[in-house]
Amino acid sequence: MATTETQGLSPDVASLASVHWVGIVAALVTAAVHLLLGVRMLPSGMGISFVLAGLGFLGAIALVVLDYRRRTVYAVGIPFTLVQIVLWYYVNFVALGKSFPADIGTLGAIDKLAQVVLLAVLVVLLR
Repeated sequence: MATTETQGLSPDVASLASVHWVGIVAALVTAAVHLLLGVRMLPSGMGISFVLAGLGFLGAIALVVLDYRRRTVYAVGIPFTLVQIVLWYYVNFVALGKSFPADIGTLGAIDKLAQVVLLAVLVVLLR
């Protein structure tokens, strides 16, 4: 009887540099904001999209920690995060007519700051 060894995914935090941890913290912050706001807005379409975005950030963190196709995660993370920033601006300041930057709000500021940091980290990691 032949035995086969299966290689499962296991965390590989030893290979994570400081810049990875900065990105992980930034992604955790934006995931938390999206999940918090998303749950508050459920069951609307906007609430569902926020929850899915939050879960997307958490999934990406898991993939990075598991060392699963990190470069692909970085490459996908850049447009994913950029689209979120553009949509946030459009929905809040174009469609709803809020005043920029006066009407950003605390959660919006925290989230966008985390996303800008995350973008910078992703660009550095992808280089």
